[in-house]
Amino acid sequence: MKRPAFGCGLEAALDVLGGKWKPMVLWNLVSGTRRFGELRRAVTGISEKMLIQQLREMERDGIVAREDFHEIPPRVEYSLTEFGVSLSQALQPLCDWGTKHLARIEATRSATDAPDRPTDCRLGSSTSPAE
Repeated sequence: MKRPAFGCGLEAALDVLGGKWKPMVLWNLVSGTRRFGELRRAVTGISEKMLIQQLREMERDGIVAREDFHEIPPRVEYSLTEFGVSLSQALQPLCDWGTKHLARIEATRSATDAPDRPTDCRLGSSTSPAE
């Protein structure tokens, strides 16, 4: 008999969304389709290699759709699938919690541990300078 891949739903969700960058990529796609360069500018601190890796994993998991226009210069756009939209909606309460407790979290960490982050967590909004 085949053993289940995951012990519970939380384990499955964290596997799909795991890591530092996937939630930020997901969050930046909530507002709509983005080109690769736009995503790279919007997700502050991510390397090109890491962004490519994260997008490939998210595409494999059915979270992100990739459209290659086969043009020169290359043009590739990324958007959320319906499955990805449902996952982004699950992030909203987590973002709300983080916003509510931001001062407490920051107070327990030194200023050098974490760079400033945008605090606007409404779905579809972004405080990214790339927009």
